[in-house]
Amino acid sequence: MNTYDVNLVRQQFPSLDRPAIFLDNPAGTQIAKPSLDRINKYLLENNANHEGMFETSRKSDEVLHEAHVAMADFLNASRPEEIIFGNNMTTLTLHISRSLARTLQADDNILVTRLDHDANIAPWMLVAEDKGCNLLWVDIDVEDGTLDLDDFARALEKKPKIAAFGYASNLLGTVNPVKKLTKMAHDAGALVYVDAVQYAPHGPIDVQDIGCDFLACSSYKFFGPHAGALYGRYDLLNELKAYKVRPASNDLPYKFETGTQNHEGIAGVLGALEYLEWLGTRFGADHASTWKARVDDRREGRNEAGFTGRKLELKKGMSVMRAYEAELSKKLIGIVESAPGTRIYGITDLNRLDERVPTVSFTVDGKDPEQLADAIGRENIYVWNGHNYALAIVERLGLLEAGGMIRVGPVHYNTLDELEKFGEVLKKVTK
Repeated sequence: MNTYDVNLVRQQFPSLDRPAIFLDNPAGTQIAKPSLDRINKYLLENNANHEGMFETSRKSDEVLHEAHVAMADFLNASRPEEIIFGNNMTTLTLHISRSLARTLQADDNILVTRLDHDANIAPWMLVAEDKGCNLLWVDIDVEDGTLDLDDFARALEKKPKIAAFGYASNLLGTVNPVKKLTKMAHDAGALVYVDAVQYAPHGPIDVQDIGCDFLACSSYKFFGPHAGALYGRYDLLNELKAYKVRPASNDLPYKFETGTQNHEGIAGVLGALEYLEWLGTRFGADHASTWKARVDDRREGRNEAGFTGRKLELKKGMSVMRAYEAELSKKLIGIVESAPGTRIYGITDLNRLDERVPTVSFTVDGKDPEQLADAIGRENIYVWNGHNYALAIVERLGLLEAGGMIRVGPVHYNTLDELEKFGEVLKKVTK
């Protein structure tokens, strides 16, 4: 067994070599060196547009294809054509929601939740406005920041055509039971759109096991560049109308990858996934049994012990990360709770850490979140404040006029010592 070594991990992140503590990760992680290397290599050696009859264009297309294959492995999509790259999750969701809107009629219902980032709410609000559809809002339990499953079931009784919900909350850290929610939504006849932006940096994702129809994430949240990726079921993507220019390909995935893409960014996504593969290879020996094959052992050289090759190493890497971050969650919750006047919004029961990622948001009695974040930042500890685009949550909790919350989000390259230093500063600025 190779014991997890956070110092070795930190060596893969050149930007950590400065006198700062990065706890701003829910808004964007630092970039891994393999991702930087891929970006540089692409721009220096392969920088060209699609389908040219010359070397750099052919090499560029090879890199982009490999990135689609790697992303399909990361999400366990059934084929690389199910992966669409774009600027970010928000842009991709606005893009695909326009195509899905063509399938809707006036008075159709669309389900959204108050636990979501606005990127998985506003696009559906715009669709409802354009098509005359109705929005069904699913509430949250304000005590522990979890989705109200009874309210979710009641909303499904109205037979929505689309159900949009998140894998993990970017503000409260709550991990939704996405497989269960997907089955409930499918049983009610809805297509399922999952925002996995906040879960992707924290644990393994398997779209075939979940059964969702669409799932989106952004690589700058999982140690890559500013780029986004969308998974969609092949049959659905193939049927949907794409908004594109006439000469563009009608084949997948290209019909949804409009115009010239951020090729170096997509190469950087490939590098980020190669980093996660390294993580699994280096530290994931005792996580191999976590991922059992759900396919016939004659397919793609897999066997009954589990996935093989890059797919297995990616799943192991994410499982390693998830296990280490449970320690960070436990430590961080205790630190915040010990500071005077603090209130955490979300799950704080240490027996339920599997229901959250290490993102912790809180308020401090009598303290303005912006002023607190500024004071903490002056100590070279980076945290966020405000609503963090989870507008519906902050409104539901009645905290919008008060300036929202402080959000602290460690990831697998953060250390327990860094959290201790944050705790010391937090007590200092909350006196």
